[in-house]
Amino acid sequence: MSNLKIYNTLAREKQVFVPMEAGKVRMYVCGMTIYDYCHIGHARMMMAFDVIYRWLKASGFDVTYVRNITDIDDKIIRRAVENGETISQLTTRFTRYMDEDTAALGILTPDHTPRATEYVPQMLRLIEQLEAKDLAYQGLDGDVNYAVRNFPHYGKLSGKSLDDLRAGERVDVNTGKRDPLDFVLWKSSKESEPEEVKWDSKWGKGRPGWHIECSAMSCALLGEQFDIHGGGADLQFPHHENEIAQSEGAFGHTSVNYWIHNGFVRLDNEKMSKSLGNFFTIREVLQKFDAEVIRFFILRAHYRSPLNYSDVHLDDARLSLTRLYTALADVVVEEGAIDWSEAHAVRVRDAMDDDFNTPLAVAALFDLATEVNKSKSPALARQLKGLAGVFGLLERTPQQFLQATVGAAAGGVDEAAGIEAAIAARSAAKKARDFAQSDKIRAELLAAGIILEDKPDGSTNWRRA
Repeated sequence: MSNLKIYNTLAREKQVFVPMEAGKVRMYVCGMTIYDYCHIGHARMMMAFDVIYRWLKASGFDVTYVRNITDIDDKIIRRAVENGETISQLTTRFTRYMDEDTAALGILTPDHTPRATEYVPQMLRLIEQLEAKDLAYQGLDGDVNYAVRNFPHYGKLSGKSLDDLRAGERVDVNTGKRDPLDFVLWKSSKESEPEEVKWDSKWGKGRPGWHIECSAMSCALLGEQFDIHGGGADLQFPHHENEIAQSEGAFGHTSVNYWIHNGFVRLDNEKMSKSLGNFFTIREVLQKFDAEVIRFFILRAHYRSPLNYSDVHLDDARLSLTRLYTALADVVVEEGAIDWSEAHAVRVRDAMDDDFNTPLAVAALFDLATEVNKSKSPALARQLKGLAGVFGLLERTPQQFLQATVGAAAGGVDEAAGIEAAIAARSAAKKARDFAQSDKIRAELLAAGIILEDKPDGSTNWRRA
């Protein structure tokens, strides 16, 4: 039986995880709106739930994981018109780019990746259910809106009361709404919009609002009630609050048992986002850093905590990951499964069962690496490689990792961490008797103006030429 505890945003506390069906987990995560390259904040979200997905499976659960794709949206329409291409051409291209980026980072493909445009009939049926319960109405402008004040539990996820929301509201020029708090379920078509974003409905031609798509797709693929719903902290309100209003309003019962939200990536103490223009795309970061280093950098922070992005932090992550690989450089790794009764494995399990605490789990990996360095035990090396593999780490040989990262380390010689990482890589290559690689690293550093001085005790100092 799993001892997993999850911080449930709805309950505002950690709760023991009890799946609806023994041994099975149904999880839905809000994915990307596809009109541009994914940035490192998106990577953080997808990585957080990739680790949760991996850990649930490692714990023996049969997991059905759904992460949607929003392929119809105001931003998408605007970008396609600007580019002079169709909506489908734009979204197909950027979906492919997203898949390439996530594959590079070792993010597993979910079991289902539904596109919003594939589920419009289900959305229309759900809106009709809401209308029948006096929770939806068509405004004078043709839009169909959700009547927020008719749903008594609105605000329970975010903790916002209707009075609080009313106090902060701005004057709404959309006269089609009965109340400024109401949100759109179905947008009436405009003449200027492309024909491919116009669907027939009982309310006339139009297209779905953003919030309704997730209620419809999660229900279609996971049922009216399921175990886990996740997404970035920025989606807690209004998107997830509106999902609850839609799903529970239509079905008359709880829709999700555990709500999970990951923290932001921050740059100079500001949230990284496209709207602020302070973001780095995954592709830009991959040009400077190895994909596994990026993965490790993200995993070192707890998924609910802010993640501070900087090249210095990524350089430090590279050096730390090199230490783990170095522990495996000159020891034979036994074949076999993880021994979950072994002390370090118990620490990893306890950490991950405590709301997926990856920092504590990573600390256990480093302690295990120290033991491997001391003992050269094939059994402990197997444990290290196996436990790290649960997180998508240490899946290459030490030589493969060092060959992939040393060039980046040498190229970043203005950072001491990069130089130390290259020296550690060279030391590991020497231990593995890969002298060609060792000489190559020395030559790359020398070409970058760094001179190495080997000491009799086996340590290496460096200085600038």
